Amino acid sequence: MSKVTAAQVFAASPIIPVMVIDDVKDALPLAKALADGGINVFEITLRTDAAIASIAAISQEMPDAIVGAGTVINPKQYQAALDAGAQFVISPGFSPELLEFSQTKEVPYIPGVATASEMITALSYGLDHLKFFPAEANGGAPVLKAVSAALPQIKFCPTGGVKEANLANYLALDCVGTVGGTWMIPAAAIQSQSWAEITQLSKKACELVASLRG
Repeated sequence: MSKVTAAQVFAASPIIPVMVIDDVKDALPLAKALADGGINVFEITLRTDAAIASIAAISQEMPDAIVGAGTVINPKQYQAALDAGAQFVISPGFSPELLEFSQTKEVPYIPGVATASEMITALSYGLDHLKFFPAEANGGAPVLKAVSAALPQIKFCPTGGVKEANLANYLALDCVGTVGGTWMIPAAAIQSQSWAEITQLSKKACELVASLRG
């Protein structure tokens, strides 16, 4: 498993699926369905008991994928994700404790931000690839456009309310490196193990991004 930077995570896929996995047996089929559709970067959220085992399973079986942990809110979770093989860590926000802890680790940390003050704080720790969350609730693409004029050194991954209908608004911005979303992995499809459906939705999402970015 090779080390990656935050910039490489953002560049590797125009879409990062936010994966909530309730049963570890679904982890590999889900990841492979996404990969078959052209998505090879995975954010597995630590919202379920199966998350850490899912990170380990995908990391071991899909060495060419970039596997990360999301919804990390404390150092204990951070370390558990790293021990399972996570190559990047994302949180919905940040705390001084998390920021300090991230400085001792070699894997990239992508904290969630919603305000200019939080963005500047992240920059003070050398972090310039950030998650804008929750994106739509915080004003969406117009806010990012305004903020990027003052903070052009930051690349964002907007997540939260991003979907096909508003994807073009985000991808039109130079400050957006990638987007996080769930529309290509509907919960019902995971529950019914409709992996072909997820592959098709992933292909459609990648094609849409390609058409929007030319």
